[in-house]
Amino acid sequence: MTASRALRDAPDVSKETRDKVKGIAAKIGYVPNRIAGALASQSVNLVGVVVPSLSSFVFPEVLSGLSSGLDESPLKPVIGVTGYDLDEEEDVIREMLSWRPSGLVVAGLEHTEAACALLAAADCPVVEVMDVDGDAIAHCVGISHVAAGQEMAQAVLSRGYRQIGFIGTKMPQDYRAGKRLDGFTKALQQAGLHLADSELYAGQSSMETGRDLTERMLARSPNIDCIYYSSDVMSVGGYMHCLANGMSVPNDLAIAGFNNLPMLRGLPQRLATTDAHRFEIGQRSAEIILRGMDGPRTRDVLAPTISVGQSL
Repeated sequence: MTASRALRDAPDVSKETRDKVKGIAAKIGYVPNRIAGALASQSVNLVGVVVPSLSSFVFPEVLSGLSSGLDESPLKPVIGVTGYDLDEEEDVIREMLSWRPSGLVVAGLEHTEAACALLAAADCPVVEVMDVDGDAIAHCVGISHVAAGQEMAQAVLSRGYRQIGFIGTKMPQDYRAGKRLDGFTKALQQAGLHLADSELYAGQSSMETGRDLTERMLARSPNIDCIYYSSDVMSVGGYMHCLANGMSVPNDLAIAGFNNLPMLRGLPQRLATTDAHRFEIGQRSAEIILRGMDGPRTRDVLAPTISVGQSL
Protein backbone atom coordinates (compact mmCIF):
# COMPACT_ATOMS: atom_id res chain seq x y z
CA MET A 1 0.00 0.00 0.00
CA THR A 2 2.86 2.36 0.77
CA ALA A 3 4.44 1.65 -2.61
CA SER A 4 1.11 2.31 -4.35
CA ARG A 5 0.65 5.62 -2.55
CA ALA A 6 4.24 6.63 -3.35
CA LEU A 7 3.76 5.96 -7.06
CA ARG A 8 0.58 8.06 -6.99
CA ASP A 9 2.41 10.94 -5.25
CA ALA A 10 0.05 10.73 -2.29
CA PRO A 11 0.72 13.54 0.24
CA ASP A 12 0.94 11.14 3.22
CA VAL A 13 4.17 9.54 1.92
CA SER A 14 7.51 11.16 2.80
CA LYS A 15 9.74 12.45 0.01
CA GLU A 16 12.47 10.00 1.03
CA THR A 17 10.14 7.00 0.75
CA ARG A 18 8.60 8.29 -2.49
CA ASP A 19 12.04 8.73 -4.11
CA LYS A 20 13.14 5.29 -2.97
CA VAL A 21 10.02 3.56 -4.33
CA LYS A 22 10.20 5.42 -7.66
CA GLY A 23 13.90 4.62 -7.96
CA ILE A 24 13.25 0.91 -7.58
CA ALA A 25 10.30 1.08 -9.99
CA ALA A 26 12.47 2.76 -12.62
CA LYS A 27 15.25 0.22 -12.12
CA ILE A 28 12.99 -2.80 -12.68
CA GLY A 29 10.93 -1.15 -15.43
CA TYR A 30 7.67 -1.24 -13.47
CA VAL A 31 4.59 0.31 -15.16
CA PRO A 32 1.44 0.89 -13.05
CA ASN A 33 -1.70 -0.96 -14.14
CA ARG A 34 -3.98 1.92 -15.13
CA ILE A 35 -6.87 -0.43 -15.89
CA ALA A 36 -6.91 -1.61 -12.28
CA GLY A 37 -6.59 1.99 -11.12
CA ALA A 38 -9.51 3.01 -13.30
CA LEU A 39 -11.70 0.31 -11.74
CA ALA A 40 -11.10 1.91 -8.36
CA SER A 41 -11.23 5.59 -9.32
CA GLN A 42 -13.65 5.40 -12.31
CA SER A 43 -11.18 7.33 -14.48
CA VAL A 44 -7.57 7.41 -15.66
CA ASN A 45 -5.22 10.38 -15.86
CA LEU A 46 -5.56 10.57 -19.62
CA VAL A 47 -7.21 13.17 -21.82
CA GLY A 48 -8.38 11.76 -25.13
CA VAL A 49 -7.71 13.98 -28.16
CA VAL A 50 -9.50 13.16 -31.42
CA VAL A 51 -8.15 14.97 -34.50
CA PRO A 52 -8.54 14.41 -38.25
CA SER A 53 -4.84 14.63 -39.15
CA LEU A 54 -1.30 15.08 -37.87
CA SER A 55 0.21 15.74 -41.28
CA SER A 56 0.73 19.49 -40.75
CA PHE A 57 1.40 21.96 -37.94
CA VAL A 58 -2.32 22.65 -37.47
CA PHE A 59 -3.40 20.04 -34.94
CA PRO A 60 0.03 19.44 -33.33
CA GLU A 61 -0.05 23.10 -32.30
CA VAL A 62 -3.40 22.54 -30.57
CA LEU A 63 -1.86 19.53 -28.83
CA SER A 64 1.09 21.64 -27.71
CA GLY A 65 -1.28 24.15 -26.15
CA LEU A 66 -3.25 21.39 -24.46
CA SER A 67 -0.07 19.77 -23.08
CA SER A 68 1.10 23.16 -21.83
CA GLY A 69 -2.19 23.71 -20.03
CA LEU A 70 -2.09 20.26 -18.42
CA ASP A 71 1.59 20.49 -17.50
CA GLU A 72 1.08 21.17 -13.78
CA SER A 73 -1.50 18.39 -13.44
CA PRO A 74 -1.17 14.58 -13.56
CA LEU A 75 -3.22 14.46 -16.77
CA LYS A 76 -1.59 13.46 -20.04
CA PRO A 77 -3.04 13.61 -23.59
CA VAL A 78 -3.44 10.53 -25.76
CA ILE A 79 -4.21 10.99 -29.45
CA GLY A 80 -6.55 9.35 -31.95
CA VAL A 81 -6.51 10.26 -35.67
CA THR A 82 -9.63 9.93 -37.86
CA GLY A 83 -8.48 10.90 -41.38
CA TYR A 84 -11.50 13.22 -41.76
CA ASP A 85 -13.79 10.14 -41.70
CA LEU A 86 -16.80 10.56 -39.37
CA ASP A 87 -17.36 6.81 -39.03
CA GLU A 88 -13.72 6.38 -38.02
CA GLU A 89 -14.13 9.30 -35.62
CA GLU A 90 -17.10 7.53 -34.01
CA ASP A 91 -14.97 4.41 -33.47
CA VAL A 92 -12.10 6.43 -32.00
CA ILE A 93 -14.42 8.32 -29.63
CA ARG A 94 -15.98 5.05 -28.44
CA GLU A 95 -12.55 3.51 -27.82
CA MET A 96 -11.30 6.63 -26.03
CA LEU A 97 -14.32 6.75 -23.72
CA SER A 98 -13.99 3.03 -22.91
CA TRP A 99 -10.81 3.91 -21.01
CA ARG A 100 -12.73 6.33 -18.79
CA PRO A 101 -10.51 9.36 -19.53
CA SER A 102 -10.50 12.49 -17.38
CA GLY A 103 -11.46 14.57 -20.42
CA LEU A 104 -12.04 14.38 -24.16
CA VAL A 105 -11.10 16.95 -26.82
CA VAL A 106 -12.64 16.50 -30.27
CA ALA A 107 -11.91 18.60 -33.36
CA GLY A 108 -15.00 20.09 -34.99
CA LEU A 109 -18.73 20.14 -34.40
CA GLU A 110 -19.85 17.64 -37.04
CA HIS A 111 -20.17 14.00 -35.91
CA THR A 112 -22.29 10.93 -36.62
CA GLU A 113 -25.52 10.59 -34.65
CA ALA A 114 -23.99 7.78 -32.59
CA ALA A 115 -20.87 9.82 -31.85
CA CYS A 116 -23.05 12.72 -30.67
CA ALA A 117 -24.83 10.35 -28.28
CA LEU A 118 -21.49 9.07 -26.96
CA LEU A 119 -20.21 12.58 -26.35
CA ALA A 120 -23.44 13.71 -24.69
CA ALA A 121 -23.37 10.72 -22.32
CA ALA A 122 -19.65 10.97 -21.46
CA ASP A 123 -18.89 11.12 -17.74
CA CYS A 124 -15.96 13.51 -18.28
CA PRO A 125 -15.64 17.05 -19.68
CA VAL A 126 -15.98 17.07 -23.49
CA VAL A 127 -14.53 20.00 -25.45
CA GLU A 128 -15.17 20.46 -29.17
CA VAL A 129 -12.41 22.63 -30.60
CA MET A 130 -11.41 24.70 -33.65
CA ASP A 131 -14.97 25.72 -34.64
CA VAL A 132 -17.91 27.64 -33.18
CA ASP A 133 -20.18 27.74 -36.25
CA GLY A 134 -22.82 25.28 -35.06
CA ASP A 135 -24.31 23.65 -31.98
CA ALA A 136 -21.83 22.25 -29.47
CA ILE A 137 -22.65 19.17 -27.42
CA ALA A 138 -20.96 20.52 -24.31
CA HIS A 139 -17.96 22.87 -24.17
CA CYS A 140 -16.67 24.59 -27.29
CA VAL A 141 -13.47 26.56 -28.05
CA GLY A 142 -12.51 27.97 -31.43
CA ILE A 143 -13.05 30.59 -34.09
CA SER A 144 -15.86 31.30 -36.53
CA HIS A 145 -14.64 29.99 -39.86
CA VAL A 146 -17.49 31.74 -41.62
CA ALA A 147 -16.21 35.03 -40.18
CA ALA A 148 -12.63 34.13 -41.15
CA GLY A 149 -13.70 33.62 -44.77
CA GLN A 150 -15.70 36.85 -44.80
CA GLU A 151 -12.83 38.89 -43.38
CA MET A 152 -10.36 37.53 -45.91
CA ALA A 153 -12.79 38.30 -48.74
CA GLN A 154 -13.10 41.88 -47.48
CA ALA A 155 -9.31 42.19 -47.37
CA VAL A 156 -9.05 40.88 -50.94
CA LEU A 157 -11.82 43.13 -52.23
CA SER A 158 -10.43 46.23 -50.52
CA ARG A 159 -7.26 45.83 -52.59
CA GLY A 160 -9.14 45.87 -55.86
CA TYR A 161 -9.10 42.18 -56.87
CA ARG A 162 -12.15 41.04 -58.83
CA GLN A 163 -11.15 37.84 -60.68
CA ILE A 164 -10.84 35.61 -57.64
CA GLY A 165 -10.37 31.85 -57.41
CA PHE A 166 -10.51 29.32 -54.56
CA ILE A 167 -8.46 26.16 -54.14
CA GLY A 168 -9.31 23.76 -51.31
CA THR A 169 -8.41 20.23 -50.19
CA LYS A 170 -10.24 17.47 -48.30
CA MET A 171 -13.46 18.85 -49.74
CA PRO A 172 -16.16 18.28 -48.57
CA GLN A 173 -14.84 16.29 -45.55
CA ASP A 174 -13.11 19.36 -44.08
CA TYR A 175 -16.19 21.13 -42.73
CA ARG A 176 -14.20 24.07 -41.40
CA ALA A 177 -12.68 24.79 -44.82
CA GLY A 178 -16.19 24.56 -46.27
CA LYS A 179 -17.44 27.16 -43.81
CA ARG A 180 -14.60 29.51 -44.71
CA LEU A 181 -15.51 29.10 -48.37
CA ASP A 182 -19.15 29.88 -47.54
CA GLY A 183 -18.16 33.05 -45.70
CA PHE A 184 -15.79 34.04 -48.48
CA THR A 185 -18.33 33.58 -51.28
CA LYS A 186 -21.11 35.36 -49.35
CA ALA A 187 -18.86 38.39 -48.91
CA LEU A 188 -18.11 38.35 -52.65
CA GLN A 189 -21.83 38.13 -53.43
CA GLN A 190 -22.53 41.13 -51.21
CA ALA A 191 -20.06 43.03 -53.41
CA GLY A 192 -21.84 41.81 -56.56
CA LEU A 193 -19.17 39.23 -57.43
CA HIS A 194 -18.85 35.46 -57.74
CA LEU A 195 -15.84 33.15 -57.70
CA ALA A 196 -14.22 33.23 -61.13
CA ASP A 197 -13.00 29.62 -60.69
CA SER A 198 -12.54 26.96 -58.01
CA GLU A 199 -10.75 23.67 -57.39
CA LEU A 200 -12.25 21.41 -54.70
CA TYR A 201 -9.69 18.63 -54.30
CA ALA A 202 -10.60 15.51 -52.31
CA GLY A 203 -7.01 14.63 -51.31
CA GLN A 204 -4.65 15.92 -48.64
CA SER A 205 -2.97 19.33 -48.61
CA SER A 206 0.62 19.53 -49.79
CA MET A 207 2.85 22.11 -51.41
CA GLU A 208 3.05 19.92 -54.52
CA THR A 209 -0.75 19.78 -54.73
CA GLY A 210 -0.99 23.54 -54.24
CA ARG A 211 1.50 24.10 -57.04
CA ASP A 212 -0.22 21.67 -59.42
CA LEU A 213 -3.74 22.99 -58.78
CA THR A 214 -2.57 26.59 -59.18
CA GLU A 215 -1.04 25.73 -62.55
CA ARG A 216 -4.26 23.99 -63.58
CA MET A 217 -6.47 26.89 -62.54
CA LEU A 218 -4.36 29.55 -64.25
CA ALA A 219 -4.21 27.51 -67.45
CA ARG A 220 -7.99 27.28 -67.42
CA SER A 221 -8.68 30.83 -66.19
CA PRO A 222 -5.72 33.06 -67.11
CA ASN A 223 -7.52 36.23 -65.97
CA ILE A 224 -7.48 35.15 -62.30
CA ASP A 225 -5.78 37.90 -60.27
CA CYS A 226 -6.12 36.40 -56.75
CA ILE A 227 -6.40 32.89 -55.29
CA TYR A 228 -7.69 32.08 -51.80
CA TYR A 229 -6.42 28.70 -50.56
CA SER A 230 -7.92 26.52 -47.84
CA SER A 231 -4.54 26.26 -46.09
CA ASP A 232 -1.11 27.85 -45.94
CA VAL A 233 0.45 24.61 -47.18
CA MET A 234 -1.49 25.02 -50.40
CA SER A 235 -0.79 28.76 -50.69
CA VAL A 236 2.94 28.08 -50.39
CA GLY A 237 2.57 25.64 -53.29
CA GLY A 238 0.87 28.39 -55.28
CA TYR A 239 3.68 30.76 -54.40
CA MET A 240 6.22 28.20 -55.62
CA HIS A 241 4.38 28.02 -58.94
CA CYS A 242 4.71 31.78 -59.27
CA LEU A 243 8.44 31.73 -58.48
CA ALA A 244 9.07 28.90 -60.96
CA ASN A 245 7.24 30.74 -63.73
CA GLY A 246 8.63 34.23 -63.21
CA MET A 247 5.32 35.59 -61.90
CA SER A 248 5.31 38.54 -59.52
CA VAL A 249 3.32 38.24 -56.28
CA PRO A 250 1.03 40.14 -55.89
CA ASN A 251 1.34 42.05 -59.18
CA ASP A 252 0.62 39.05 -61.41
CA LEU A 253 -1.20 36.96 -58.81
CA ALA A 254 -2.29 37.72 -55.25
CA ILE A 255 -2.23 34.83 -52.78
CA ALA A 256 -3.93 34.20 -49.42
CA GLY A 257 -4.06 31.11 -47.22
CA PHE A 258 -5.18 30.08 -43.74
CA ASN A 259 -3.58 28.98 -40.45
CA ASN A 260 -0.53 31.27 -40.08
CA LEU A 261 1.80 28.26 -40.16
CA PRO A 262 5.45 28.67 -39.06
CA MET A 263 6.64 27.73 -42.58
CA LEU A 264 5.47 31.13 -43.84
CA ARG A 265 8.20 32.88 -41.87
CA GLY A 266 10.95 31.34 -44.01
CA LEU A 267 9.65 32.58 -47.37
CA PRO A 268 11.06 35.53 -49.33
CA GLN A 269 7.65 37.23 -49.03
CA ARG A 270 5.13 37.15 -46.22
CA LEU A 271 1.96 35.52 -47.55
CA ALA A 272 -1.49 36.66 -46.49
CA THR A 273 -3.06 34.31 -43.95
CA THR A 274 -5.39 34.01 -40.96
CA ASP A 275 -4.28 33.08 -37.45
CA ALA A 276 -6.79 30.69 -35.85
CA HIS A 277 -5.02 30.79 -32.43
CA ARG A 278 -4.48 27.04 -32.29
CA PHE A 279 -2.09 27.02 -29.30
CA GLU A 280 -4.49 29.15 -27.27
CA ILE A 281 -7.38 26.86 -28.20
CA GLY A 282 -5.42 23.96 -26.71
CA GLN A 283 -4.62 25.90 -23.54
CA ARG A 284 -8.21 26.96 -22.98
CA SER A 285 -9.39 23.40 -23.54
CA ALA A 286 -7.03 22.25 -20.80
CA GLU A 287 -8.49 24.84 -18.42
CA ILE A 288 -12.01 23.53 -19.08
CA ILE A 289 -10.96 19.92 -18.48
CA LEU A 290 -9.16 20.79 -15.26
CA ARG A 291 -12.32 22.43 -13.92
CA GLY A 292 -14.00 19.01 -14.16
CA MET A 293 -17.61 18.06 -14.63
CA ASP A 294 -18.86 20.75 -12.24
CA GLY A 295 -17.46 23.62 -14.31
CA PRO A 296 -19.91 25.90 -16.17
CA ARG A 297 -20.69 25.15 -19.80
CA THR A 298 -18.28 27.18 -21.93
CA ARG A 299 -18.51 28.58 -25.46
CA ASP A 300 -15.17 30.32 -25.93
CA VAL A 301 -15.02 32.29 -29.20
CA LEU A 302 -11.64 33.59 -30.33
CA ALA A 303 -11.40 36.19 -33.08
CA PRO A 304 -9.55 35.12 -36.25
CA THR A 305 -6.67 37.48 -37.02
CA ILE A 306 -6.03 38.47 -40.63
CA SER A 307 -2.50 39.23 -41.83
CA VAL A 308 -2.31 40.59 -45.39
CA GLY A 309 1.47 40.16 -45.56
CA GLN A 310 3.06 41.11 -48.88
CA SER A 311 0.97 38.89 -51.16
CA LEU A 312 -2.26 40.89 -51.39
